[in-house]
Amino acid sequence: MARSFSSPAALVSAAVAGVLFGVGLSIGQMTHPEKIWNFLDLAAIPSGGWDPSLAFVMGGGLIVAFFGLRLNRWLGWQQPLAGPSFIVTHRTRVDAPLVIGAAVFGIGWGLSGFCPGPAIADLGLVPQDVWLFVVAMFVGSWVAGQFVEGPRASAPDAASVKPA
Repeated sequence: MARSFSSPAALVSAAVAGVLFGVGLSIGQMTHPEKIWNFLDLAAIPSGGWDPSLAFVMGGGLIVAFFGLRLNRWLGWQQPLAGPSFIVTHRTRVDAPLVIGAAVFGIGWGLSGFCPGPAIADLGLVPQDVWLFVVAMFVGSWVAGQFVEGPRASAPDAASVKPA
C-alpha cells in the first residue's frame, strides 16, 4: 500500500512531530557527541567519568512510545488522525537481521557519537561537524537496502492487519 502524506493534516502533523522531536533531542543534549561518548564509555565508571543521564532520556522515550503506540487499541481508533492507516508490523521475533542491524547501528553510534535523528538535527546547528556522517548514513542505508530485503517487501498490507 502506498502511503500518502500529502494532506494538510499529515504535513502539519509531521512538521509538529519533527519539531517536537528536535526540541526533545536538544533539551536532552543528544545533539552533543560528547554526551553520547560519555554515556557509552562504561570504562569510566570507576573513575566517576561515566554520564548515566542519557539513560533517563532513552527511558522517557520508551515510556512515551509504549503508551503512544497503544493508544489506537485503547481508544478503538480504526485510522490515525493524519494518515491513511496505522503501521502495524508482522515481525515479533528477535532475528539475525535485527541483531546485526542493532550491532552495526551501535558501532556507528559509538564511533561517531551521532545517532541519526540528532545528526540530522545538527545539520542545522553545526553542519561542518556532521555533514560527512549524514552523507555516509544515507549512502549506507541505500547500500544496505540494495542487499537486504526490506521489511516492506514481505510485510502484509498495513490496512489489512488488525491491531492485537
